[in-house]
Amino acid sequence: MGFLSVLLPIFGVFAIGFVGKKLWKMDVKPISTMAIYLLSPFLAFQTFYQNPINLDYIYLSVYLLALCIICITICYVIGFLKKWSKQDRSGFILASSFMNNGNYGTPLVLLVFGEIGFNYAVILMVLQQLIMCTIGIYIAAQGSEQKQQTSPLKEVLKVPIIYGALAGMLCNIIDITLPDEVTSVINMVANAAIPTIMIVLGMQLATISLKKLEVGKLSMALVLRLALAPMIAYVITLFLPVDEMVKQIMILMAAMPTAANTTMYAVQFNARPAFVSSATLTSTLLTIITLPIVLTIIR
Repeated sequence: MGFLSVLLPIFGVFAIGFVGKKLWKMDVKPISTMAIYLLSPFLAFQTFYQNPINLDYIYLSVYLLALCIICITICYVIGFLKKWSKQDRSGFILASSFMNNGNYGTPLVLLVFGEIGFNYAVILMVLQQLIMCTIGIYIAAQGSEQKQQTSPLKEVLKVPIIYGALAGMLCNIIDITLPDEVTSVINMVANAAIPTIMIVLGMQLATISLKKLEVGKLSMALVLRLALAPMIAYVITLFLPVDEMVKQIMILMAAMPTAANTTMYAVQFNARPAFVSSATLTSTLLTIITLPIVLTIIR
């Protein structure tokens, strides 16, 4: 029942987007644009402003960056050997290299490790969000099927999420106390970000045809995301000066399914959104089997 209590709300929100797309033929792109440019910057500000910044950020940042770079490198090697196009390679990276440690991983850590573990999970969520809104957007823009007027790096700089994160970090470091009225606005908008992102994923899932699933490529993405990534995470944790519980949380987070944000970025830049969203759905379903195995091994 523990896993079901985490999964049911997640799939419930996905279902809202799925029904909206099927019944009313809603356009996904405007909603994903709103989530990226209006909602997500407030979420980034909120998380960096409200969580204390300490030495743990350095260790966890090193871990996440190392894991991300290794996974992306593996994807590039596979793409090179398979002679994939930029679009195929970018979609594969988005599906394989970024995990859902926010609306899935964080509540699961709370369930398994309690409040102490939850604090570390929040830090990981915040840092992963920053990585996805920079490296993730760069990868999505690089593989866009649309003709690019600007470089992928400029596309990253145009997205305000990173500025929200930097502003939140600055206010946190210099200990600025915002008025309650301002905080209320930030919290209301930030709290709407994750459900909106999940609704975008549900809407995108409604456009997937099971007959068009790229089974071979999807299988490789799932193996990398659910099996190889936690193994890589285990090796990385051997070199970090953190306690055993934190190492277990790192490995568990690495075993999370494909992040919902990647579907939003794939939709925004038209970087194989159908493939990315199918990887998100399939990997989330498979974690019902894979996560109990990972937990049994690490605990």
